[in-house]
Amino acid sequence: MPEETIQSKMKQLKCCVIIPTYNNDKTLKRVIDGILKYTRDIIVVNDGSTDRTLTILGEYPNVEQIHKPENTGKGTALKQGFKYAVSLGFDYAITLDTDGQHFPKDIPYFVDALIASDNRNILIIGDRNMNEADVFAKSAKGNRVSTFWMYAATGLRLNDSQSGFRLYPIKKMDTIRFMKSTKKFEFEIEAIVKSYWAGTEIKHVPINVLYDPEERVSHFRPFLDISRMVVLYTWFLLVRLFYITPRNLFRRYKKKGIKRFLVEDVFKNQDPPKKKALSIALGIFIGLSPLWGFHTIIVLFLAVLFRLNKVIAFAFSNISIAPLIPFVIFLDVRVGDLVLGTNVNYSLETIKENFDVAQHLKTYLVGSLVLSSGSAILLGLLSYLLFSIVNKKTANG
Repeated sequence: MPEETIQSKMKQLKCCVIIPTYNNDKTLKRVIDGILKYTRDIIVVNDGSTDRTLTILGEYPNVEQIHKPENTGKGTALKQGFKYAVSLGFDYAITLDTDGQHFPKDIPYFVDALIASDNRNILIIGDRNMNEADVFAKSAKGNRVSTFWMYAATGLRLNDSQSGFRLYPIKKMDTIRFMKSTKKFEFEIEAIVKSYWAGTEIKHVPINVLYDPEERVSHFRPFLDISRMVVLYTWFLLVRLFYITPRNLFRRYKKKGIKRFLVEDVFKNQDPPKKKALSIALGIFIGLSPLWGFHTIIVLFLAVLFRLNKVIAFAFSNISIAPLIPFVIFLDVRVGDLVLGTNVNYSLETIKENFDVAQHLKTYLVGSLVLSSGSAILLGLLSYLLFSIVNKKTANG
């Protein structure tokens, strides 16, 4: 595709190129000259370089430049570049490294992928083909570690989670709060994870890569930077478990409504009847238990542990949503009263207005255990029979 066409498309898309750089004077000029073939909208973030970088950038007075007095890391350089680009009116930014590993001639791949996508809220990552490309062992190792943890923390299966050659939807990302602590390479992980959680599509385009030991100056520190990645991913794993997964399940459940949810996610679900029935039983048991405030966390943990259907278990655990809590407590007390032979004699109105849990704790806990267990067993068996019948009719139908 002619270079003039790419320039025109990048203008229409409001797409610039941001290049953070630190002590890459051997390759910086070549990278800038290569980018200028496709766009004049370049922002260079000089991250406190101490080599000839300042002299080289002096040769490009028409290129936007940010000069930081000291080196603070690639993450802070990218964040500052993004903010500045948005303030100039750009919606997208292509980033690439200045150490010579990336080829500016691959910029059209990102532009074409953005134009071809129906979804303009998209983050495109250059795939360096790390399994086959001639790369340094420490770079390949860092990418393997990051890609494994990326899947664990988000469920995203990426080929190359560490590639710095990317197209970011910077205007959409401007509303995302990034951590101040992600100052170095780990910011590129945070950018993927938080953008994905915010609804951004993540995809790859293949790119070329060159690792020349004579020219390339890498600032990646295998032990320290991989350690920072793992710490960050561990945090994201916890956030996913305790917030993102429950949030997404609730949104899905709320959007569909009860009727559509039962049809699509329960009856039409391809899981075997036993698994669906056990998922319902787990949800009912946890939902009716006295573990207020922890139902979602516990039911999701157990659903993952026992390999049950998380969506079904979560949905049925909401049997004790806020408006139903007084009624559930009333049933717990009544059942506990029958089991223990006490005479609490509370009405539903009394439960709502003046119920002292501490005074009747034993009755409440016993009743809760019996009610939750009995309901889980009963509804689990009934749902198993129902799913088995539906499956047979479907198979014979």
